[in-house]
Amino acid sequence: MTESATSLDSSVKPKRALALDALRGYAILTMVLSGVIPYGSLPAWMYHAQVPPPLHKFDGSIPGVTWVDLVFPFFLFALGAAIPLALSRRIARGASLRSILLGIAERGFLLGAFAVYVAHIRPWTMNPSPTTATFLTALIAFALLFPMYARIPGKWSAGVRWGIRLGGWLGAIVLMALVRFPDGSGFSKERSDIIIVLLTNAAVFASLIWLLTRGSLLLRLGSLGVLMAIRLASHEPGWVHAVAEWSPIPWMYHLGYLQYLFIVIPGTIVGDMLVRWMKDSNDAPSERASWSPARFYAIAALMIAFQGVILVGLYNRWVSQTVFVCLALFALGGWMMRRPKGENEKFLSRLYSWGVFWLLLGLFFEPYEGGIKKDPAVMSYYFVTTGLAIFLLIAFAVIGDIRGRRRWLGLLAANGQNPMIAYIGASNLVLPLFALTRLNKVYDLLTPTPWTGFLGGCFVTLLVALAVCFFTRRKIFWRT
Repeated sequence: MTESATSLDSSVKPKRALALDALRGYAILTMVLSGVIPYGSLPAWMYHAQVPPPLHKFDGSIPGVTWVDLVFPFFLFALGAAIPLALSRRIARGASLRSILLGIAERGFLLGAFAVYVAHIRPWTMNPSPTTATFLTALIAFALLFPMYARIPGKWSAGVRWGIRLGGWLGAIVLMALVRFPDGSGFSKERSDIIIVLLTNAAVFASLIWLLTRGSLLLRLGSLGVLMAIRLASHEPGWVHAVAEWSPIPWMYHLGYLQYLFIVIPGTIVGDMLVRWMKDSNDAPSERASWSPARFYAIAALMIAFQGVILVGLYNRWVSQTVFVCLALFALGGWMMRRPKGENEKFLSRLYSWGVFWLLLGLFFEPYEGGIKKDPAVMSYYFVTTGLAIFLLIAFAVIGDIRGRRRWLGLLAANGQNPMIAYIGASNLVLPLFALTRLNKVYDLLTPTPWTGFLGGCFVTLLVALAVCFFTRRKIFWRT
């Protein structure tokens, strides 16, 4: 863990890390699933811990986490890990600092616009009792996102590319001007998707921090100290509180949104490690692994086991027992990671050390702020979920990148490469098609109980995943 931040140079090759795509895909598909399961009728651990059934009334005093509470931080972590991969490639191609900064600003604009747009086009937002016209509008709005955000082949003429892009944005503007909501209101920039707003802030500020600290791991970690000071001091009278309350763009930015950098910045550290690992794996001669296949799979199984231990233990408030079990599992993992020789083994060993560090730090923070909570998010939540994200990344790296079982992760990775389509695929594609074809009637008949409703939610999520996979395999990507 004393490893310094990697120095990125022109030898970085444009290779994807399947594990990172799979982690992002897992996060986005579980996010979809959490949004389509039956409301209020399943056990409490099937929902956010602080909004339990049956009323789902927020109670910030309830400690604990569920699988639903891991969805957003896993996506944030993957976002952070992708930043060094994307920006280092631009640096390797000789991009100037000015063009990189403009690219970061453009990404912020596109994500911010997406946050506002999707909040206006969901059918149940436009009409609590959607009609055929509502569902058709939702599908048209979904279709407009392709000319707005899809990557247009560079071999097409500039005029064609600009015409397609302009047509999409003009269509979206017209649609926004025509949409009316149940209270009679129309378009409002204040109506936005908070999840995408948080991702926008995280993407922009984490990219800037990475640019400033890419040559110094110590400085990167120091930025977390500054964030910690701001978080603690902003609740007290003084200039920090004044800065925290000030916003040049109130509907898109607030200093409090940057709290999730506690997850994203550790993600950038892992992203640097991924860049170095891919470079070293490409440059180093092929060498025989000193670890057996069984050992690799045992490591993957252990990383997955950590997820269950933390979720069961902290949700049921068996905090002390969970800490002791984790300490035993840490030791077991350290024994499994012993004597790494090849690049893959060294990478997993370093990654595991960071995972242990963040998870252990989160467990030490657990008693603080009334126990681990997603909302309001507490320090334990940031670091525990960061550690779990690293462990799941290790499992996916073993399965897909190291042992070569890429097909096992194919559906997750395809969705991870196209997360924006997956994000609104249920609300603006699958469910409207269900309604327009009357398949929703059949769906309701087949899912009369809470658990059949959950299985139905899994089916809807699978349809979203397959739809996104269709676009990904045809190289149709929305820019993120």
